[in-house]
Formats: sequence, structure tokens, C-alpha cells
Amino acid sequence: MSEFHDDYPQYEFLAHHSEEEGKLKRRKLWNVFWIMLVVTIVELIIGSFAMKWGLLDAERRSTVTLKFIFIGLTILKAFYIVFRFMHLGDEKKAMRYAILTPYTMFILYLMYIIVGEANYSLTHKAKMDELIVNQKIRLNEEAKHPHHAEGGAMEEHKDGKSEGEENHEGSEHHE
Repeated sequence: MSEFHDDYPQYEFLAHHSEEEGKLKRRKLWNVFWIMLVVTIVELIIGSFAMKWGLLDAERRSTVTLKFIFIGLTILKAFYIVFRFMHLGDEKKAMRYAILTPYTMFILYLMYIIVGEANYSLTHKAKMDELIVNQKIRLNEEAKHPHHAEGGAMEEHKDGKSEGEENHEGSEHHE
């Protein structure tokens, strides 16, 4: 017994299950384990053979079908975890909905955002790549010499000195 909770009996004595009930509960847990193991193995097999089965496109990116297969299998595993291991399946229907509805809405919202961003990135990739490359080139050119951004590197300055002479102005070279 704990020094803080002397009036509570030990956990082992709180469960009033018969041996038959215990066997039933253990069998249910093992069934969930085997189902989740099979689903995981199926996911691995699909991932391994996705290219052969045409679930990847020419650039080795996953197709929408492959994404939905993995999302569906992941939701199936999440269902078994929540309903069996977390005992939500033993609750009343209203309680299940009260717990699952906010999470389901949030997950659907996240999926909407992720799919929208992925589609935007995919359809605008060439345009975005060109913009980024041009921006980097422009920034690199401006960083070389900010007031020569439009022209060549050896233009004459207003005082008649070239760029190379300007950099050495006032400095002494020791040999």
C-alpha cells in the first residue's frame, strides 16, 4: 500500500472478473494485435511493390490512389487502437460521438489544408522554381556590388577609379 493512499485497496483486488471474462478480454486484445500486424504488413508490401503495381508516377511520386490506400489503412489502425486499447468501443454511442467528432473534424480540416498545399506546390512548381532561381541570381549579382546591380563589375566610378582601385584605397600592402 502507498503511504499516501492507505485507504485504497490494491488494483489487483478491484477487478472482479472471472477467469472466463479474463480469457475473453485477452482474446480480444490478441485479435486486435493480429489485425494491426496484418494491416502493417499489407502497408509494407504495398510500399515495396508500389512501383511495379503502377502506384507511383514517372517521377517516383505517389499517386492519389496510393495516398488514399495508406490514409485508409492508417485510419483502420487508429480505429482499432481507439476502440479496443483505449476502450472507447465500450462507451455509449453519444459518448463516442462526443469524443470523436471534434478530432474527426480537425483531422479532416488538416487533410484539406495539406492536400490543397500539396496540389498548389505540384501545379505551380515550374513557375515557382523559375521565380526562385531568378531571384537568387538577382540577389547574388546585387550582393557582389550593390551599386553595380545593372551593369558590369569593372565600370568606372564617378571619381574615375575602377572598382579594383576603389577596394584598395587607403590600405597598405606589406611584403
